[in-house]
Amino acid sequence: MSYLAEVIVDVPTMQTDQPFTYLVPEELQEVIEVGMRVEVPFGDANRHIQGFVVGFPEETEYVERLKPIIRTLDLAPVLNTELLQLADYMKETTFAFKITCLQTMLPSVMKAEYQKKIVLKNHHHPVKEQFFATTDELDWQEAEERGLFKQLKNLREQNVVEVQYLVKNKNKIKTIRYVKSLVTAENLADVQAQINKRAKRQEQLVATLVENAAQPVAFYTEQGISTSVLNQGAANGWLTFDEVEAYRDPYQNRTFERTYSLKLNPEQEAAVAAILAAEDQHKSEVFLLEGVTGSGKTEVYLQTIASLLQKEKTAIMLVPEIALTPQMVERFKSRFGEAVAVLHSGLSQGEKYDEWRRIERGEAHVVVGARSAIFAPLENIGVIIVDEEHEASYKQDEAPRYHARDLAIWRGHYHGCPVVLGSATPSLESRARGQKNVYHLLRLSHRANPNANLPTVEVIDMKNEFVHKNTSTFSRALQEKISDRLAKKEQIVLLLNRRGYSSFVMCRDCGYVLPCPNCDISLTLHMDTKTMRCHYCGHEERIPHRCPDCGGDKIRYYGTGTQKVEEELQQLFPEARILRMDVDTTRKKGAHERILQTFGEGKADILLGTQMIAKGLDFPNITLVGVLNADTALNLPDFRSSERTFQLLTQVSGRAGRAEKAGEVIIQTFNPEHHAIVLSQAQDYERFYQQEMFMRHQSGYPPYYFTVKISCSHPEEQVAAKRMYQIAQQLKAELSSASILLGPIPSGVARVKNRYYYQLIIKYKQEPKLSGLLREILEISQRDQRQGLYVAIDNEPLNFI
Repeated sequence: MSYLAEVIVDVPTMQTDQPFTYLVPEELQEVIEVGMRVEVPFGDANRHIQGFVVGFPEETEYVERLKPIIRTLDLAPVLNTELLQLADYMKETTFAFKITCLQTMLPSVMKAEYQKKIVLKNHHHPVKEQFFATTDELDWQEAEERGLFKQLKNLREQNVVEVQYLVKNKNKIKTIRYVKSLVTAENLADVQAQINKRAKRQEQLVATLVENAAQPVAFYTEQGISTSVLNQGAANGWLTFDEVEAYRDPYQNRTFERTYSLKLNPEQEAAVAAILAAEDQHKSEVFLLEGVTGSGKTEVYLQTIASLLQKEKTAIMLVPEIALTPQMVERFKSRFGEAVAVLHSGLSQGEKYDEWRRIERGEAHVVVGARSAIFAPLENIGVIIVDEEHEASYKQDEAPRYHARDLAIWRGHYHGCPVVLGSATPSLESRARGQKNVYHLLRLSHRANPNANLPTVEVIDMKNEFVHKNTSTFSRALQEKISDRLAKKEQIVLLLNRRGYSSFVMCRDCGYVLPCPNCDISLTLHMDTKTMRCHYCGHEERIPHRCPDCGGDKIRYYGTGTQKVEEELQQLFPEARILRMDVDTTRKKGAHERILQTFGEGKADILLGTQMIAKGLDFPNITLVGVLNADTALNLPDFRSSERTFQLLTQVSGRAGRAEKAGEVIIQTFNPEHHAIVLSQAQDYERFYQQEMFMRHQSGYPPYYFTVKISCSHPEEQVAAKRMYQIAQQLKAELSSASILLGPIPSGVARVKNRYYYQLIIKYKQEPKLSGLLREILEISQRDQRQGLYVAIDNEPLNFI
């Protein structure tokens, strides 16, 4: 009987989105398991690719035609049974390929790299001296750089050379080299006799070996003993080397002072009790924890997790990337120590891989991380928490387009454990489910600190500022309050809302705005690099001194970038110590943490930043928060723009007055009467929810309808438009009259990276045929890809433009 394995191969197409059967060689039969990565031949005999073992089928009649697995890439499965089942769920709900779902679950270093080589087959051919004098292999990139492809193509046709595709594993394990002394009291005299009198480093080495004879040590090079001296010592038989595996710990230079549970107020106690009761009964209940800013949601999470750890359960805590501040990490590390693993984009690839290995080996029991931490390979999960559940960053905007909240609920069902969705401003979809008892609604209506009250909020109409000839970014009221706080040595947070807004260069003579040559969008000014840059394709060019259109020299800068605001702020308040926090200042590893640490230690008076400062900051000395431009998100053509504005203003307002000192918030706006602004002033989520739900009902948007976005792109606009219209006709013919189609229309930014984008939105309440229809559209689109035509399907999109 032949031993067979089913493998999902690393070829993301409709035709290969199924398991392929391979023979398992005899030497691998005792080793291979479901969930392992393997190297397999595919198509051309010389093409090797990565795949995932997903099962072991019965005998097949085509055994003699099957190819054997080449090797395993792992010693143990990298995906457990649960995650393989989750991949099937993701494939169905996100309209992605299974291999894409499987790859998404692993750290990026575990995604295979493919290396192409040209290998000499005929060693007697004259070409050996020309290209293969020193080795029988030629690197593909080297051949490309030397312009050899034409000659090598002819040689391949003559069967002189062949192309080999190799799978290269990138996941490298860090090791520390330990030195073990072989110098003993018995052989010391012989060893010393071997040392040349002038070899002082050898003398030092032997003395150190004698001193550390009892145990291996790793600090020899720190004492000035070089690797060559150590190697010589090994050659002489004085020592041996021992490579010991070590984790790359992103927090190895940090000490976390142990913290203990705080006393809960009655609302917090009730929330913890309800979650633990559900876990006790193995109920996969979803809790929506709606709590005002500063109401102590994090303490509810911590005490829930602490109780479950005592029962030897594990926990996942998801936080939006933007809110995964060092403060949040510190709270968890201080409470649970080594049991916590952290996964987020600020870690190096090696650090992420090592944190993942700690989880996979069962050494970490609590995972704190951004969106992709939902794939943490934990066993025996007791609770999954999604903090700031309303955040759009939980939805991935490329395939597979999953929402972490949905996957959290799926894993909750699998483990029979509760899922907690927490927010001061829940998404309307979640809140509506709470209203209908699909989710269990828990409320925290008071701040956890009994001495802390919600801040007072004042809205400033910027139209009046212009009437009074104040053209500054800062209203007169905000300037007065900043002066007052600086005098009192209290701290200030200033938010510049950048969503949907950019700084650009325009000619005052002809109105020409510098465009990106590849995308339908203006270039953004970056003063730090003195360049114009496209935020879609990365195109960069120098700032023009003359208008490229009319030749005029009245090129001026428009927009309110954080750098420009920082300069203006420094002029108004020269004595103020200002920290700026935006994409430019947090690019370097650890910069985010350093800025917040400086601010937390009171070494700065004002923290100026973008959305990243709106969440997760908890500093007792912040008594003033200023929102410089509350309107920018309101102006976006998106039905969620009011909701996002309300959420952002409520979140940033919550940074003020979190301790004994009273907090104050100034919101600067040109739309003071807009309901999102008015209700965020009162932090009245309930009224906002009622009003926004009424408007969604009137206009037929989620949560009253489900939605799907289909987009199509091609280098030629008419090709993309034509395909999109064909898809629209197919949908109209098949779907019920109750469904609504919006479009086809050009996308919000119609051209990106020299590709034109068209889209349509499907709004529906019940469409049993829709899933099959969308799969059919994807299948047809696979054939179009050869012509450069791409179709993407986004189920429940968060971005409609």
